[in-house]
Amino acid sequence: MRFEEFIKNNFARKANPDRQLIKSLVNTAESDLKYLNKLELTEESARKLTTNYYDILRSLLEAIASSKGYKIYSHEAFTSFLQELGENNIAIKFDRIRKTRNNINYYGKSVYLEEAKDIISEIKTLIKILKEKYLKNA
Repeated sequence: MRFEEFIKNNFARKANPDRQLIKSLVNTAESDLKYLNKLELTEESARKLTTNYYDILRSLLEAIASSKGYKIYSHEAFTSFLQELGENNIAIKFDRIRKTRNNINYYGKSVYLEEAKDIISEIKTLIKILKEKYLKNA
């Protein structure tokens, strides 16, 4: 679905950029990232760490959306938002990670240690790219 459809269906809306919100989201994400990076990734922690790293990525996408004048209410809408920005590869990766997170949170699926390592590594890479490209001055 195109991003305009998410706006039309009230899953996103135009908004004024909120500098305080952007700064708060970035600071919280950085703090959470520091904390999570100290934790050991094991079979037992893989599920929870995967979803927590996803939450950091989603928070940064919320900050980017705000900086561009949008408030997004749907995780799925972030995929279309990324495509709107021309970030098709990131959109594909985000959507795959989002689906994995949904399977964990809503369907009780597990994530294996190696899969979690790959996903978390990919999330960290996406975070770095997005922060550098869109949140340099936040």
